[in-house]
Amino acid sequence: MSMFSRISDIVQSNLNAMLDKAEDPQKVVRLIIQEMEETLVEVRSVAARYIAEQKGLQRKQRQWQQQAAHWYEKAELAMSKGKEDLARSALLEKQKAQDNADALTDDLTHLDDTLTKLGEDTSRLQSKLTEARQREKALLMRQQTASVRIKVQERKQAEAVDQVMHKFDQYESRIDHLEAQLEAMELGNDGLEQQFRALENEERLQQELDALKKKVA
Repeated sequence: MSMFSRISDIVQSNLNAMLDKAEDPQKVVRLIIQEMEETLVEVRSVAARYIAEQKGLQRKQRQWQQQAAHWYEKAELAMSKGKEDLARSALLEKQKAQDNADALTDDLTHLDDTLTKLGEDTSRLQSKLTEARQREKALLMRQQTASVRIKVQERKQAEAVDQVMHKFDQYESRIDHLEAQLEAMELGNDGLEQQFRALENEERLQQELDALKKKVA
C-alpha cells in the first residue's frame, strides 16, 4: 500500500468505532499509534527529499536565468558595436537559456503542490495521532478502575487491505490508459508543434533584435 493510501486510511478511520469492536482495545490503540508514528516519520522523510529536490531545481532555474541575462548583455554589447549578426547569435543563446529556465517552472509547481498536500496530510495525521494517544490514556484509566469486556467482532484487515489495493490498481490502470490515449493523440502533432515553435522563436528573436537596434540607434 502506498504512503498516500495509508495516510488516507488513517485519517478517514473512526478510532472509537475500531476500538469498540476490538477484543483488546489497549493493544489495538498501541498498534495504531505505532503505525501512525511510523507513517509520520515516512511522510517527513519524503517531504525532506522533495524540499531538497525543490531547492536543486530552484538553483538550476536561477543559473539558467543568469545565463539568459548574461547573453542579453552580450547582445547589447554586440549591437552597440554594430555587430548585428553577433547580437543575433547572443540573443539566440539567451532564448535557449530562458527556455530552459521556463521549462523548470512546471516541475517546481508540481513539487509545490505535492509539498502542500504533504503538509496538509502531516497536520491531519498529527491530529489523528493526538486523538489516539488521548484514547490510549483513557483506556489505561478504565483498565485501572474497572474490568470491562468488549464484544468481539473480527475485523477482516487482510480483506480491507486487498480491497484498497484493488481500488488503487484500478485507479493506476485508468491513469495509464488515459496517458496512453494522450500520447497517441500527441504523436501526430509533434512535427507541427515544432514548426510553430520555431516560428514563434524566430519572431521573438526578431522582436528582440529590433528592440536592440532602436536602443543603440
